[in-house]
Amino acid sequence: MLRSNRNQPAFTCLRSCRRFRNSESYSSAMSSAMASSMAKNSSPFKVVLGSSSPARREILADMGYGFTVMCADIDERAIRREKPEELVKALAEAKAEAIKLKLHGEDSAQERDQPTILITSDQVMVSKGMIRERPKGQEEAREFIKGISISNLCLGIVPVNLLYLAKKFWLCVSLLLVGYSGDKAFAVNYVLVTNLSNGASKGGWDIPEIYFHHIPEDFIQSVVKEGHMTCVAGGLKLTHPSVLPFIKQLIGTMDSVRGLPRELTERLIQEVLGAK
Repeated sequence: MLRSNRNQPAFTCLRSCRRFRNSESYSSAMSSAMASSMAKNSSPFKVVLGSSSPARREILADMGYGFTVMCADIDERAIRREKPEELVKALAEAKAEAIKLKLHGEDSAQERDQPTILITSDQVMVSKGMIRERPKGQEEAREFIKGISISNLCLGIVPVNLLYLAKKFWLCVSLLLVGYSGDKAFAVNYVLVTNLSNGASKGGWDIPEIYFHHIPEDFIQSVVKEGHMTCVAGGLKLTHPSVLPFIKQLIGTMDSVRGLPRELTERLIQEVLGAK
């Protein structure tokens, strides 16, 4: 089970209970983000965001940082780990290494005088212990949300006390792998911040917990067909206006659900800037 651990400083799972509140409209949030970004464009250090995610770009801009975007262009499916915490960490590190290779040789006197901070991150959803990355298509997105039913799964069983007869009995069952509907999920984030000027890097996890109301089948079908759900980890864009009413409770922060926990990211930036 995924839980925060106070004995591990890297884990900064925000566990304070709060009821979910509707976020501002996309347009007003973007206006605020752009204004905040302009306010800190004279930062004494440069920031490179290693992500193509519009949500992460918006969050970082809203934090007041001017930055450039560079994508790692790695094959994420080629990197596998059994535990979700290990998977997101490995992916964030792989993204950082790929971007550092791209930036190699791009040095100047000005860049040596001005530290460059690289931010990479990754997120997966976890439901019933199963890792949910970006769905491969609409059908998989639907399965993530609703669950999947496996009917007539038959297993051949030979009872120990009948081994001498070599007689096999068949046990047939039906299984339902539960999705988010009427259940809960964890959004497992790992953020890695690297000071490219001195090589210092700091990383940490943030894991909000989301509880869902029952999500009707007709809604699942319609929202999946829109196509937005296949672009996010877990196959359900929680900030989508039509999805918000089905969120029963959020334990954590919405910025973490969107893929870039502000508090953790800010702390890691300050730590690598202060590293010798």
